[in-house]
Order: sequence, then structure tokens, then C-alpha cells
Amino acid sequence: MNSNAVTLRFANSDDLAQLAKIEQSCFSNDRLSVRSLRHWVGAKHGLFLVACCDDAVVAYALVWCLKGTRLARLYSLAVLPAYRGQGIAQLLLSELELLTQRRGRAYLRLEVSALNKAAISLYKSLGYQVFGAYSDYYGDGSEALRMQKRVARFDGKGIQLQVPWYKQTTDFTCGPAALMMAMHSLDSEQPLTQVQELAIWREATTIFMTSGHGGCHPIGLALSAINRGFNAQVFLTQLTPLFLEGVRSDDKKQVMSVVHQEFVSQADALGCQLNDKPLELEQLHKLLKCNHRVLMLISTYRLDGKKAPHWVCVTAIDDHCVYVHDPELDSSQQSIDCQHVPIGLEEFNKMATFGKNRLRSSIAIAM
Repeated sequence: MNSNAVTLRFANSDDLAQLAKIEQSCFSNDRLSVRSLRHWVGAKHGLFLVACCDDAVVAYALVWCLKGTRLARLYSLAVLPAYRGQGIAQLLLSELELLTQRRGRAYLRLEVSALNKAAISLYKSLGYQVFGAYSDYYGDGSEALRMQKRVARFDGKGIQLQVPWYKQTTDFTCGPAALMMAMHSLDSEQPLTQVQELAIWREATTIFMTSGHGGCHPIGLALSAINRGFNAQVFLTQLTPLFLEGVRSDDKKQVMSVVHQEFVSQADALGCQLNDKPLELEQLHKLLKCNHRVLMLISTYRLDGKKAPHWVCVTAIDDHCVYVHDPELDSSQQSIDCQHVPIGLEEFNKMATFGKNRLRSSIAIAM
């Protein structure tokens, strides 16, 4: 990897001192610490390239490939002032696009200050498009533009919906958060507040789970949508009480069974359609095309190594990926990492199966 006198290679621990100097020279705030740089040098899901002139490191670019998805994010890019204007940033980005594609990623995303006209011009010249913004994002109060480029060689054609993203405020309210996103995108009067989030949880909770507070039952979430003026149907491969295999106590299992049966009775009374089969991708495509919003229950194992049920809101689908808003934001992520997350179709089918009983569940709502 070289261009004239510039050579590209992967960063190693011997580069840490020089990388720290580049941080000092290029950024007045939000600098990466030596500890962070050391972490990224050895990170399994990172791509950390340096650019060298006469064997001296003069620039670097760092990409993070999000586990279990088709998404990568440009985490940082810096070129020493004396070496700017020589095409080094473009060289680094072009190489990283190839590397992310080889890692199976379809999109490369980044954030850039709205005041950084030179960087914005560079990204646009390389095919990056603005798809959003964050106000008051940087330490100086400036706005950040969100940009992305499809780095895979195909041009996916499909359906994309305008869905707001909402971060769940507790460990056990992914279901309410996903439902709130779906409802608000159909009716902007539906609030995106913690009050609404907790109210839906109280209505839809299973009471117990493996540990901690219970999550939300798919029929319970559908009933919450109906009670707020929406039509809802549930796709559920198991019409017997859910999630019992993760609970040891017979008393807790009995309570969860009572809750399940009550949800089924309420669904019958309110005319909520219960489908005893999974929502297949072809039908998902049709529902989105008809302006439905769809929540999917997934297993987080392929994302974080934990076998936990988790609700997400589908925002788009094409010939290659399902795109979701994930309401859970962990300490290593920024909100951009959880929005319109592209997941390969085959991978998504695997994620959408939970537990020993291979439970599959989805909720479709419409006005």
C-alpha cells in the first residue's frame, strides 16, 4: 500500500508515541489518549492504518467495524499540518473502504464538524452523503454532520422509512423504546419520553425474566399500541407462555404464565391478530411497503455475545440488508452506531431466533 513517497501500513505499538504527537498537533479537544490508541492498535474489530513518509508516521485513520452488522464507522482521521494537501487523507480513506468491504461491511459512516469545510468537501468528493446532523456535538459547540458511503460494490434498492431514534433509559425497556419509535414515525403526537417508556413497560411487562426486571411480551406491546389508537398484529411461533426456560422458580413461571394468558385474552377482546408463524423477509418487505412499522425480537448474541432477548425497530430493507434502530446504547458507542444499522439478510434471520425453543416474534403496527 503506497503512493509515491507515502506508504500505508497497519499501526503497531511502536507507533504510539508518534500517534500521540499527531493527536496533540491536530486536535485541541476530544483527543485520543495513549491508552485509547493502544487499545485500538490491538482491537479485533478495528482497522488502524498509518501513513508514512520516509519511514515517519505522518497521518492515521481508524475505522471500527461494528460486530454482527454490515456497518463500519470512521472513528478518527488525522494528518500532520505539514503534510496536508498531498492527498494522504484520500489515500487512507480509499484503502479503508476496500478493507471494510473485505470485512463484509456495506456502509462506512463518519461525523464531521459543520465548520470543517475542507473535510466536508473531501468526503463529498469521495462519494459520502449527508444523512443527518447532531447539534452542539463538539466541545466548541459546533454541529456535526453525519455522512455515509456505501462501500460494497452493489447498489441495494428497497424501502427506507423515516423513523426517529430513541435511546432506552433502562436495561429492561428496549420493547417500549422500539415501539415508541414506530408509533412516533406514524403519529408525531406520540411522545418520545421516559414517562411514555415506563408506562408502556408497566402495560406490557412479563413481570419476571432470567434476572432483574421483566422485559416486554410481544402481545403486551401490541396491546399498548392498540390502546394508543394503532392497529397491530403479532407474529409468534410459540403461543404457549414465553421465556419460561430462562426462569428457575416455579412460582415465577406461574406468574409469567398468568400474564401470558391475560395478554392472549385481551388480544382476542380487542381484535389483535395473532399469527402462529414467523414474519418472513418477503412479508416484512410487503408490510414496510404498505407503511407499516415493524418491531423484531432478536437475540443479542451475535452483537455482544450475550444470549438476551432484545427488541429493535426496522427502518429499511433492501436486497442485501435489514436496517434497524437499536434503542440500546452502550458506553463504547455513539448514537450513530445504533441508527439504521445494516444487518445482512442471512445474519438477520439467525438473530431473529431466540432461545432453545427457537422463538421468533414480530409486531406490525399501522394507523
